[in-house]
Amino acid sequence: MPRRRRSPPPTPPSGDDDSPPGLAAPPIGWSPRDVLVPYVLLAVSLQRGHGYWIEEYLRGLGLLGLEMSTLYRTLRQLEKDGLLQSSWEPGPSGPARRVYGLTAAGQLWLDGWARALDGYRGLLDRFFGLYTPPAPRP
Repeated sequence: MPRRRRSPPPTPPSGDDDSPPGLAAPPIGWSPRDVLVPYVLLAVSLQRGHGYWIEEYLRGLGLLGLEMSTLYRTLRQLEKDGLLQSSWEPGPSGPARRVYGLTAAGQLWLDGWARALDGYRGLLDRFFGLYTPPAPRP
């Protein structure tokens, strides 16, 4: 029988807001893990690049909590799935680097992600068009 992951312990209330106990807002710069894939595909669609270049690009877009191990696992999986291709190219002053490029299938996936994210943007725009934050307490 497969093991189930334990749920993380509830976050203790900070005492400075009206959040229900055990709930906390995601940290600044937080991004759902699934959003990493379209960002990687976008980066590689703009320019073939090695892992460190892709990492710098993603951090520049605000994905500050990105772990290199997560990025390299994602790159390997995207290559295995046929969305990226890679080749070894000599580094400017050191060892060869694996450089990633987008495949035709990767471009189709990126186009699909763009359509999906555009739909999400519309939902978020409608939400924030209706949402009024509470007035600050004195």
